[in-house]
Amino acid sequence: MAEGQAPSPSEGVAAGPVRPAPPPKPLGNPGSDFREGDHVVYPTHGVGQVQGIETMAVAGQELKVIIVTFEENRMTLRVPLNKAASSGLRKLAAGGAMDEALDTLKGRARIKRTMWSRRAQEYEQKINSGDPVQIAEVVRDLHRNVGQPDQSFSERQIYELAMDRLAAEVAALDGTDKSAAMTKLLEHLKQG
Repeated sequence: MAEGQAPSPSEGVAAGPVRPAPPPKPLGNPGSDFREGDHVVYPTHGVGQVQGIETMAVAGQELKVIIVTFEENRMTLRVPLNKAASSGLRKLAAGGAMDEALDTLKGRARIKRTMWSRRAQEYEQKINSGDPVQIAEVVRDLHRNVGQPDQSFSERQIYELAMDRLAAEVAALDGTDKSAAMTKLLEHLKQG
């Protein structure tokens, strides 16, 4: 091609930068069906309980918020009603979703052969998604049986966080405490 000539379309010119895939949509619901006393899941904090819906004055405007408390962290979260779905706030997993998560625990661990830092980021994204099936995948992949090599400190931290989140939701669904839920989860892991 001569200098100063524009390349022809048949010469394979790149179309432009490739954009990354958009993040997955949150699993939240619109918020209108939350009632006082309901157990809910907020993706980055786990299982909490709705204390009520209040109207607050913010910047001179009325704003309805869902008040959620997390007993374990001694934290109160106020989620605007119109942002409940986009924030990922949702009710506890329905029976089918939790059954799928428990079945995931029985599966075989799928550990990618990538650097630990990249896998750790993926695991944290799965935990913070709030999806019980994705959290169960993290628990399954990082669980160590007797005779297997020990986990590193960061692996153990991520495993314990995922196990804690999943156990909290199972406990709320079953109406038990977290230790009974952990025992149930460990039984499902042993079946795998």
